[in-house]
Amino acid sequence: MIIPKGFIPVMLTPFTPDMAVDVPCLRQLTEFYLEQGAVGLFANCLSSEMYELSSEERLLVIDTVVKQVAGRVPVVATGTLGGPIEDMATFSKQVYALGVDAVIILNNQFVSEAESDATFLGRVHAWLDLTPGIPFGMYECPVPYKRLISLPVLEDLLATGRLCYHKDTSLSLAAVEAKIDAGRGHVFGVYDAYIEHAVASLQAGSMGLSCIQGNYFPDLIVELCHAPEQGQRIQEFMCKHMELMHTAYPTSAKYVLASMGFPIGLETRREVGELTAEIRSALDKLNAERKNLF
Repeated sequence: MIIPKGFIPVMLTPFTPDMAVDVPCLRQLTEFYLEQGAVGLFANCLSSEMYELSSEERLLVIDTVVKQVAGRVPVVATGTLGGPIEDMATFSKQVYALGVDAVIILNNQFVSEAESDATFLGRVHAWLDLTPGIPFGMYECPVPYKRLISLPVLEDLLATGRLCYHKDTSLSLAAVEAKIDAGRGHVFGVYDAYIEHAVASLQAGSMGLSCIQGNYFPDLIVELCHAPEQGQRIQEFMCKHMELMHTAYPTSAKYVLASMGFPIGLETRREVGELTAEIRSALDKLNAERKNLF
């Protein structure tokens, strides 16, 4: 699988007032990302509130996105959310059967913090044996704990010929550059989650960005990926407001989208704190500043 260079949103999940997955809104949201210029979609991720969804809801979300996209761009989705390797492999195969282009594995679901890379690789290879032929990606998900991918681990898994996508959350440009170098000659792309060095990451050869800021202003992240002359200014704007964008997220992102006219509710299952009047006012100012950015 080859994923194009550009912005791959870490998709939000909209909910109805009674906290069910809002499928019609999810279809609209999928179209919205595509209209803004996304080159692929990452469904059932942390921003999607994957840990707060049931297995049935995760499959519903992924199926809805895949059917709405209808092959226009690649779709990747998380397929390992804890439990025995056999159970994760079974769920991964269910995810792949829905038509995703790659199944994403969470490296923090295979081992505890104290366990070694050797143990991690042993379990991932067991998962690979149980999921023959399925392209996969890796996501250094920060919840329940962040486990970074070392170069020896990356090189081992690249050698399988099945690893095609990596969402990096190392916050280290040097680490991103090393992973890019390791992946040369493979059908593989690094997508950076850290906006602070986004321009440098793209210049170094990353395939694109998968950052939460794209759930506030996806058009700006698309432009950052494809128009280097504007990239530094966009990056500075995002960094200036990074703390605010992480506050009460993803409710805060839903608030900004709703303020811009997108029909999404603020319902969120994650415990992220109250979207206070003070936070709303700050987000309103953020939105106004964005409108005057160019």
